[in-house]
Amino acid sequence: MEARALQRFVGTSPRKMRIVIDLIRGKGVGEAMNILHFQPKHAAKSAEKVLRSAVSNFQNKDVNTGISTDDLIVKEVFVNGGASMKRILPAPMGRAYKLLKRSHHLTIVVDKRTSKKK
Repeated sequence: MEARALQRFVGTSPRKMRIVIDLIRGKGVGEAMNILHFQPKHAAKSAEKVLRSAVSNFQNKDVNTGISTDDLIVKEVFVNGGASMKRILPAPMGRAYKLLKRSHHLTIVVDKRTSKKK
């Protein structure tokens, strides 16, 4: 059983967010929370918020078992590009430069940790 959280139209570029989420892919939820909490990048704050939401969704889905965050892993994390706001910046000699203020959609999927016996 897995749970998912999605935040749409986040106001940073997808490239900046991918740098942050590559750090937590496949890690345990507790370790991922620590990484995101102490990461100095601005994108880590919104990624931590979405991760907390995914964990909460998992706990609400399966109320009877009472699974702690130590038993969960970050199964999937991905960023899709969102809408871009188009702006114009004045340039020399009457020209105009086009600015694209990019946004993205962040999806995090958490799942139970499976124990492997050797």
